[in-house]
Amino acid sequence: MSEGPHRRALLTGAAALGLGSGLASALPALAATQEARVRALLKQMTLDEKIGQTHQPAGGRQKSLNSKIDATALELVRKGGVGSYLHVAGAAFLRELQRTAVEESRLKIPLLFAIDVVHGFRTLYPVPLAMAATFDPGIVRATARMAAVETAVSGLHWTFAPMVDIARDPRWGRIVEGAGEDPYLGSVMADAQVRGFQGEGLEGKDSILACAKHFGAYGAAAGGRDYDAAELSDRTLNEVYLPPFHAAAKAGAGTMMTAFNDLNGAPTTANAALVRGVLKTQWTWPGLVVSDWNAILELINHGIAETPVQAAALALKAGVDMDMASGVYAAHLKTAIAADPSLAPLLDQAVTRILTAKMRLGLFDDPYRFGDVEREKTVFLSPPHRAIAREAARKAVVLLKNDGGLLPIAPSARKIAVIGALATDNLSQLGSWKARGQAADVAPLLPALQAAAPAGTEIVHVAGASPRSLDETGIPAAVEAARAADLVLLMVGEDFDHSGESRSRSDLSLPGAQSALARAVLATGKPVVVLLPSGRPLVAPEVLEKAPAVLATWFLGVEAGPALADILFGKAAPGGRLPVGFPRATGQSPTFYAHTPSGRPADPDLAKDTARYHDVDIGPLFPFGHGLSYAPFAYSDLTLDRDTVTPGGAVKIALTVANTGSVAADEVVQLYVRDPVATIARPVKALRGFVRVTLALGEKKRVSFTLTPAQLAIWSPAGWVIEAGKVEVMIGSSSADIRLRGAFTITAPGKGRDPATAILTPVSFA
Repeated sequence: MSEGPHRRALLTGAAALGLGSGLASALPALAATQEARVRALLKQMTLDEKIGQTHQPAGGRQKSLNSKIDATALELVRKGGVGSYLHVAGAAFLRELQRTAVEESRLKIPLLFAIDVVHGFRTLYPVPLAMAATFDPGIVRATARMAAVETAVSGLHWTFAPMVDIARDPRWGRIVEGAGEDPYLGSVMADAQVRGFQGEGLEGKDSILACAKHFGAYGAAAGGRDYDAAELSDRTLNEVYLPPFHAAAKAGAGTMMTAFNDLNGAPTTANAALVRGVLKTQWTWPGLVVSDWNAILELINHGIAETPVQAAALALKAGVDMDMASGVYAAHLKTAIAADPSLAPLLDQAVTRILTAKMRLGLFDDPYRFGDVEREKTVFLSPPHRAIAREAARKAVVLLKNDGGLLPIAPSARKIAVIGALATDNLSQLGSWKARGQAADVAPLLPALQAAAPAGTEIVHVAGASPRSLDETGIPAAVEAARAADLVLLMVGEDFDHSGESRSRSDLSLPGAQSALARAVLATGKPVVVLLPSGRPLVAPEVLEKAPAVLATWFLGVEAGPALADILFGKAAPGGRLPVGFPRATGQSPTFYAHTPSGRPADPDLAKDTARYHDVDIGPLFPFGHGLSYAPFAYSDLTLDRDTVTPGGAVKIALTVANTGSVAADEVVQLYVRDPVATIARPVKALRGFVRVTLALGEKKRVSFTLTPAQLAIWSPAGWVIEAGKVEVMIGSSSADIRLRGAFTITAPGKGRDPATAILTPVSFA
C-alpha cells in the first residue's frame, strides 16, 4: 500500500510549539527501584505477553457487567493475554478475577479494571455540562472525589473521564459530557476533575486513574455529527481544542483516550504527529494512551488501512498504547511486528507505560488494594455522598429568566400544577452515562415539592405530553389543571436518550408534542415557571421567549428533586451560569461568544451588509456565562495595580462586588480580555478568570484576579507569542453583561510556554 499523503502525519506545527513545559513532573516519577522493576519485568516478557498487556477486551456490556468473563476469558488471563478489562465491577467479583491474574499467570502481572464513571458511579451527580454550569471547581472536584471513592471500593482502578472536548455546536450529542464552548472554562473543569479522581496521588486510598478524552478535536465534528471529520486550522486546534488536555496533563492525568474522528484527514487513532508528537514528545506527558471503543479496527473504515494488520501498525506508530475492545492488537500486532521489526521498540514503550500505570497504582505491591465488599454496602448512596450530589445539583441550576420576580414561589401560590411527563421521569435525571446508577436511587421531584411547600399547598401532576411521542391527547387535561392552579411548573425538555454518544440532532426544538403542550399551557394566562431538563442548549422560542420564568435544570442526578425544590421555594438561590450559549434558532449553530470581529461586524440595521442572519436577531438568546439569581449584584471600584507590564510580569485586577438584594445569593464574577490590535484577528472577548462567590444580603467583597501576559499569548508555528500592545479588561456577570472596563499595556514582545487558555488565573479576596 502506498505511503501517500493520507498516511503521513498531520501537520500541526508540533515541533515548534515549545510545550515541553515540565508536564512529566506533574506525574511523579517512579522511584528508581520501581523503574527497575518495570524494566526487569519487560525483559522477562515474551512477545505474546507484551501484546497481551495492550489488550483491553470488554468483560461485559454496559447493562450487563462481568457477563463475558467465562472459562475462556479466564484462560486468556492465565496466559497473560489481557492487560485490562472494561465493563466489569464489584469488589468480590474483581478480587477473584485479579487473583487469577496474579496467582495463576506466569508473570503475575495485575489487571487494570475500568469503566465509564462520567458523573458518578452509584451516587450520580449532575451531568458534566451541568457541572460546568456551576462555575465552581471546588464542587466539581468534590463530586469527582466522591465518584472515585465509590469506584475504588467496587474494585475498579480507572475511569474513562473527564471528557474535556470543547463543543461549540449544540447539535453534537456529546456536548452533555463536557464543559461547553469555552477553552478556559474547559481547562479549569479538566483540572478539577483530574485532581478529584486521582486525589493527592495514585498511591493514596480511593484514588483512581483519570482519562482525559478524546484527544484532540472530537468536539469539532462537522455539523455536530458524532464521529464525523473535523477541519481545523492549527491555530484553532492549539488555542481552543487542545488547552483542556494540556490542563489535564498538567494536573497529572494518568491516561488519555484518542478520538474516534479524523482531524484534517488524519484519524486521531493513527495520528503520530498529534499523539506521539504533541502529547508524548512536545508535552513530555508520560501517561498511558488508550484507543476509543473499536477505533483501531475502524481505521479501515476511515480508508487509511486495508487490513487489521496495517491498522495495528498505524495505531502503534501513532502512540496508542492500549487497544480498547477491537482486539486488533491481540490478533494482528505480532504479524505486523514480523513484517516490520521497527515496531518492536514501540511495543516495548507502550507496555512500559501500561506497567508503569499499574505500578503507580500500587497493584504490584498489593493487587487487592482496590475493592472492599463491606464498604460497598455503606459508601454507595451514603448521606455524605447524597449531600455532595444535592449541593452540586443546586449549584448547577441556571435561572435564565425571572420576569416579575415570579421565583422563588410565593406563599400565596396555594395550588400548584406540575405539568410534563419529565417531572416523573427519574431515569432521565441520571443522564446518558449511568455507571451503576439506578432510577430508584433518584429522589423524585413531586414528593420533594410537597415537602418543601408551605403546609396546605396542593400540588397536582398532569403529564400532558411526552418528549417521546407526538400524542397530544393529554394536553386538554394539562390545560384544565393549569387553569385551576395559582402557579404552573411546566417541565419540558429532553429525556436522557436525546443527548449523549451517537445522539446528534439536526433540530434543537422540543421533541415530541411538548411544543404544543407549552403553547397551550402558556395560553391560559396563568403564571408559568418552566423547568428545562436537557443535555444541551435547546431552541424553544414558544417557551424561552414567552414564559416569565425559566430554569435550565439539565439532568441533575440522584438529588434532582430536593435540589429543585430548594431552588423553587427559595431555600437556596440559583447561581449557575451557562457554559454554552442558547441559540435563537438551530440554524445559528455553531455560534459562540469568543468569535473574531469580522470586517463587517453584525449590525441591527438590516439595510447594512454585515455578518448576521436576516431572519433572526443577532447573537444567542442566552449568552455564555448568563445566569440570574434572587438578588441583584453591583460591581464597582475596578483597579489595576499597574498600567504596564513586561512579558514575564503580572497584573492584579481588583473590583468590589456587592449583594444589593434582600436574600443571600451567589454571583459569578467573570474576567474577559481582548487584544484589540494584533498581528491576527483576536476574539472580541475571551474568558480568562472567574469566581463564584456567596454574599449575604448587603455584603460586599473585594475580588482580585492575577493575570499574566502569557495568558494573552497567540499560537504561531514559532511557538506561543506574546505581542506588545494594549490589552482590554472586561469584568461582568456574563459574556454579554460587562459591568467594568479597564486596560493595561504589555511593554515588549515575549514568548509563552503553555497554551494561553490552559493557564489558570489565581483569584483572591481582600
